[in-house]
Amino acid sequence: MNMSVLKILADNARCSVEDIATMTGLSYDVVKSDIKELEEAGLIRGYKAVIDWEKLDNAFVSAVIELKVIPQDKYGFEQVAETIMKYKEVETVYLMSGSYDLCVIVKGKTFQEVAMFVSKELATMKEVTSTATHFVLRRYKELDVELIGTSKDDRGTYLL
Repeated sequence: MNMSVLKILADNARCSVEDIATMTGLSYDVVKSDIKELEEAGLIRGYKAVIDWEKLDNAFVSAVIELKVIPQDKYGFEQVAETIMKYKEVETVYLMSGSYDLCVIVKGKTFQEVAMFVSKELATMKEVTSTATHFVLRRYKELDVELIGTSKDDRGTYLL
């Protein structure tokens, strides 16, 4: 497995096999094989575009929800996290250290929609002992992509 291929795809998943081969000095066939191995091994879990939703008229609301949870026998937090991640409103679920157990990032059309999801679905789970909701007011950077400022050409050369 070639880490340079993985790093390039993490920065820009739209890079073609040809471009990655040029940037790394590897052959087309080696890069194609590396990508296939990374996907089959589950290291590459998907490809997504980072979208600045605030620039659209139909933007959505996001919130970071802190959950305190009672761990389950033999499963700890896994079962609760797996249940929560199945909701369509849920974008992200993290197990955390510190003052709360799970960090859940949710989205909805309005503040009220998100608040109702939290109060009707998350807060009512028997394993959840408390919630704290923090609404995202503005995004400045997401998944290593700056969402404010001037755009620039990011097709730089990779020296790894």
